[in-house]
Amino acid sequence: MKKLLFIMIAAGLLFGCGKKKTENPFFTDWDTPFGVPPFEQIKNEHYMPAFEEGMKQQKAEIKAITDCKDAPDFENTILALDKSGTLLEKVALVFYGLYSANTSDTLQELANRISPLTTQHSDDIAMNPELFRRIKAVYEMREDMALDAVRKRLVEETYRDFVRSGANLDTVQQKRLRELNKEIDMLQLQFGQNLLADINSYRLIIGQKEELAGLPDVVVATAAEAANADSTTRGKWIFTLRNPSVIPFLQYSDNRALREKIFTAYINRGNNNNKNDNKAVIEKLIPLRLEKAKLLGYPTYADYALEDRMAKKPENVYKLLDQVWVPALAMAKKEDVSMNDYIRKNGEKFAVEGWDWRYYSEKVMKEQFDLDEEILRPYFKLENVRDGIFWLANKLYGITFTEVPDAPKYDKEVKLYECRDTDGTHLGVLYLDFFPREGKRGGAWCGGYRSQVYRDGKRIAPVMTVVCNFSMPTADKPSLLSPDETETFFHEFGHALNGLFADVPYVGLSDVPRDFVELPSQIMEHWVFEPEVLKQYAKHYQSGEVIPAEIVEKINKSRKYGQGFKTTEYVAASILDMDYHTLKEIPSLDVLKFETGSMNRIGLIPQIPPRYRSTYFQHTMTGGYTAGYYSYLWAEVLDADAYEAFKETGDIFNKEIATRFRKNILEKGNMKDAMQEYVDFRGKEPGIGPLLENRGLK
Repeated sequence: MKKLLFIMIAAGLLFGCGKKKTENPFFTDWDTPFGVPPFEQIKNEHYMPAFEEGMKQQKAEIKAITDCKDAPDFENTILALDKSGTLLEKVALVFYGLYSANTSDTLQELANRISPLTTQHSDDIAMNPELFRRIKAVYEMREDMALDAVRKRLVEETYRDFVRSGANLDTVQQKRLRELNKEIDMLQLQFGQNLLADINSYRLIIGQKEELAGLPDVVVATAAEAANADSTTRGKWIFTLRNPSVIPFLQYSDNRALREKIFTAYINRGNNNNKNDNKAVIEKLIPLRLEKAKLLGYPTYADYALEDRMAKKPENVYKLLDQVWVPALAMAKKEDVSMNDYIRKNGEKFAVEGWDWRYYSEKVMKEQFDLDEEILRPYFKLENVRDGIFWLANKLYGITFTEVPDAPKYDKEVKLYECRDTDGTHLGVLYLDFFPREGKRGGAWCGGYRSQVYRDGKRIAPVMTVVCNFSMPTADKPSLLSPDETETFFHEFGHALNGLFADVPYVGLSDVPRDFVELPSQIMEHWVFEPEVLKQYAKHYQSGEVIPAEIVEKINKSRKYGQGFKTTEYVAASILDMDYHTLKEIPSLDVLKFETGSMNRIGLIPQIPPRYRSTYFQHTMTGGYTAGYYSYLWAEVLDADAYEAFKETGDIFNKEIATRFRKNILEKGNMKDAMQEYVDFRGKEPGIGPLLENRGLK
């Protein structure tokens, strides 16, 4: 249930039960800039009392609904439910956000203790027979009530969420569903904790300078600083499995043996037969998900997951993936040939392996386009990219971002910005958190510490956050981003815009389908390397020189290079996700055998592993994108077509188109069917052509 089933990444432990409520910051209004969380005041011992009180309050709110003597109607049942759980959401958003961005052993222990409690609380509401009877009564009378379209949709979405959460099951079935939900949540939690621990446990320590051959100076300097932070490795160089470290190593290191060593560790995260191994977790998790789906009346977990998404059915997902897979694999094989030709031309006799792909892809790109990443990095200073993104947001939507000095923060590197609309009104605030640390999970994401909501007719502005793992500054250089990191920043900022612009009257209509949620983020990527945009932010960090036109031309000529690899690894992971969740029977599951069989079936070449192998496939195994990793590609059909709307006008900053996109998509949440929202913006449904063309697969 969207309102009640919080993303159970984490939870809390009982500390300080004897303390008065007034000492707990969650029990007071926050007297901070724009009401952001007072991070410096929040202690670990505050979480459990706040969770407990939040659950207690929501139980009382639910009881008030079920005890109501009046006939069920929109206000006393649907709206009352939508308004419930304010304190619980307040503490949950802060805890879950910090659990992902700044975790610790204590927070992980908290997570393991609270998850069963919050799962039970959610199930108690979802399977409350008196509450469901009232919801069902309103649902059945919805056509006879004087409801506008948005209220009617909230009624329908609320009813559907309860049904999908087991409200129609008998007591025996509900008992088993409760057990399944608890086990699934704990396994998902364990998967993420295992993965973070496994990543943090690996270090490639290099002691000889000659073993650094080929690596850019900034990469070497970062590795040296990592080593110097530990007295046992001072004077050496350390590389880790975090992307800002491992990816440049695989791209540039001339030492093939060391590339193989770190690549092997990279593709075996969570697969090392130690206490952090995730194979047994997956072998328990997938059958439990299937059992849950069958209990709720679906043949597979994918059928259950896709019912409320745009794709609707597994066959629609596979159809899209297959349309892209065939040309992508053909392109990847051509790239393989070109790299092997390069190797032979340079007097070597081996064939490209997985640990060679990024290295020789970089060599071939430099040969073909006279361009490599290290030429570009000096023009992508992090602060300049940030300012360029703010400029673009202003150019499209008229909004502005201003830093909020001395704002509460959970880490010294984090900064807060206020966003104001074109007329100067406050839209919300945005935290930016850029650099890796041991307590931060990998990847990049956008979240929030307060959701946009209406209370007593007043819009409560959101507190958004963008969290990344970018290349860190060194003693003599600022943070210089790679092209991929730059795209990632634009991408996550698109999610942030979606949150800042949100103008949804009901909490129950806030969440859009998973395969629609990436449209606002991915459309932002289209502006990254547009010449007019590059002129604004791509300035050399030393000289201030705007990126030369000849380099821009090289960028645009090389944009489609390497799409065989990028598309193939992504689609392979999407198919692996779907293959797990379209199983109808699972007598036994051997993770590595299943994964190998899945990849062999589609003909994935061995030099390219799926972007996420099973044991580190956090998107699907921790619950966020379960049977949903395809969503990025599904949304790309939409974003490629949506960007065409700008291009067709001859003005990629067309304010009329931008306003239409904002009003029909960014503001709307789930107030309408997702495809209808898109058609309202575009005037037609999208086709796959622009996607294939953008990737050079057509």
